[in-house]
Amino acid sequence: MSEPGEAQTLLVVDDDTVFRTRLARAFRERGYAVREAANGDEALALAREESPELAVVDLRMPGPGGLDVVRGLHEIDPTTRIVVLTGYGSVATAVEAMRLGATHYLAKPADADDLLAAFARAEGPPALDQPVPSLARVEWEHINRVLADCGGNVSQAARLLGLHRRSLQRKLAKYPVPR
Repeated sequence: MSEPGEAQTLLVVDDDTVFRTRLARAFRERGYAVREAANGDEALALAREESPELAVVDLRMPGPGGLDVVRGLHEIDPTTRIVVLTGYGSVATAVEAMRLGATHYLAKPADADDLLAAFARAEGPPALDQPVPSLARVEWEHINRVLADCGGNVSQAARLLGLHRRSLQRKLAKYPVPR
């Protein structure tokens, strides 16, 4: 933890080297003491050496995923404020990340200002004016997550979802209902 007058410590965990270094540079320019990790194992090792006050964790990485990193960081230091970043946003993973100790959840692309705003929102009282996604939106996100996990194979996704392939194709053709 930083002493008064010292820069806050921040850990950036992302397997995308370009994104990670760009984000780390943006935080350094804002006065943060930044450490970078390319995967979950590296992130947890760095956190064991010196627990960060803030952490930005990518959800999908090779090896231990973002949820494992959130769990590990929270076990090392429950006061670490963690924002989970992902290009595959869904309500289910957001809820799971929050349950494991994340303070906020953002979809990519996000920049340093978005992340600072998320950390600031996490400090204050919970926002009750946040729109709740509709059931149709949640269903659409779930279907697309299963389809992505199946590598785009509609027949396999339909089997996993318990739907007829044509029914799934009709659902996929629809746009998600606005939040």
